[in-house]
Amino acid sequence: MPSATLLRYLRFLIDGIVLCELVWVLETGYGFSRSDVAAALDRILATAQFEIESKDHVLAALADFRRSAADFCDCLIGRRNRGAGAADTVTLDRSLKGLDGFRLL
Repeated sequence: MPSATLLRYLRFLIDGIVLCELVWVLETGYGFSRSDVAAALDRILATAQFEIESKDHVLAALADFRRSAADFCDCLIGRRNRGAGAADTVTLDRSLKGLDGFRLL
């Protein structure tokens, strides 16, 4: 088992899709509420040993998730698309109606 000193120097890369999977498991497998999911993501984002891929997009997606009825993964997709230069993400998902960066088809 690694010592506490060694753990301070280890870094773990966490991809956005892993966070999407985590949210799905917490909601469907463990019955977490949206606020509990957001709190869990906050703790992950604040953990020094975790390097979050596109952390700025994840933080913005988490803010969108908190203020809308949209799924976290949809919020992250929208933020990543905007980061890639897309004006809007076209969707059929009505829960994204009114969320900045999404356009219902």
